[in-house]
Amino acid sequence: MGFFLHLNHSNGRDEERHGWISHLKNDSFRVRCDVTVWTAVRTSGISGGSSPCRHQTCTSTCAARLLESQVGTDVTFQVGEESFAAHRAVLAARSPVFMAQLFGQMKETATSHVRIDDMEPRPRVFRAMLHFVYTDSLPNMDGDAPAVGQHLLVAADKYGMERLKLICEDRLCDYVNIGTVATTLLEVAEQYGFRGLKEACFKFLMSPGNLKAIKDSDEFQGLTTRCPSLLSELLNHVAP
Repeated sequence: MGFFLHLNHSNGRDEERHGWISHLKNDSFRVRCDVTVWTAVRTSGISGGSSPCRHQTCTSTCAARLLESQVGTDVTFQVGEESFAAHRAVLAARSPVFMAQLFGQMKETATSHVRIDDMEPRPRVFRAMLHFVYTDSLPNMDGDAPAVGQHLLVAADKYGMERLKLICEDRLCDYVNIGTVATTLLEVAEQYGFRGLKEACFKFLMSPGNLKAIKDSDEFQGLTTRCPSLLSELLNHVAP
């Protein structure tokens, strides 16, 4: 983008005295402008201003209160011995599976009570998933994070919640250790195709000490029997 500026040469002596006439070449000159682009806007000190992060926190907090208050709920899920009231529209907006269940041709569209029997450990995982649906964040899972996290990852896969899958997989990568790599995480990663989690397990086992610690265990032997392709893939990773 540019514009033309007409220069009058009638008063050349005055122009030369000001010095800029020497910069003319073929009756034109070039002006350089440095532009600074701010990637974030500071709102501190601005009356009424608030950052996008604060808006997001407020939205999550309000959604959590809506879930807790149960105001306007129109569907109840029976998970084990516990029931959870929720809003069809909110669930459908976050999950294509819930959309089909609650607004499609499936039988759940005709009832306000849905029973879920294939989620383990049932209430804890469903509660965590429901929390994420409303707040876009995971609840505090204390010391049960690895166990609940892997079941939550499976639930996220079942309900087509891609963002929740990514978050769970990323969290579980931090819990890869001697006690979990062969007993649960590697098998879950293989069974459901969670490539990032599998790579984290392989990276952990590339340490000779870690591999030696589990290679003779019943859990690892059982895993290689159930998933023989894992053994050859692991050998390809650890081979020099």
